[in-house]
Amino acid sequence: MLPDSIELVIVTPERQLLRESVVEAVLPGAEGELGILPGHAPLITELGIGELSYRDPGAKEQVHLAIIRGFAEVLPDRVTVLAETAELAEEIDVERAKQALERARARIAASGADIDWDRASAALQRALIRIKVGEYATKRRTAIVQAP
Repeated sequence: MLPDSIELVIVTPERQLLRESVVEAVLPGAEGELGILPGHAPLITELGIGELSYRDPGAKEQVHLAIIRGFAEVLPDRVTVLAETAELAEEIDVERAKQALERARARIAASGADIDWDRASAALQRALIRIKVGEYATKRRTAIVQAP
């Protein structure tokens, strides 16, 4: 019989960010998104820069995190994410991420011979994903304030 939930564990070098029972998770694989449901076949995969989302058993909305590279181990009843960096939407300073985006764009636009394209591209991707994920928290706060 398949489990009805999976344990999602997210760890960075600094801290354990999350340990929660979830009904689904979507991971930012290095080659595209991976949807994980309870009972998933075992695998180990590389993660890229992207958005990780999951849904709690009783929740209507998904929770979003920014993930910056790492690895994930998927088992039928558990997903363990080892990320270089992981941030919950509520932890992201969107204005600071927008400033980082402008710096990354300026660095790429300068396009001198001494530019490290991999590093500049990664900085651009990080800023874009942090803005996207951070705006989920902004929308949630706005919805809560406007609720009757």
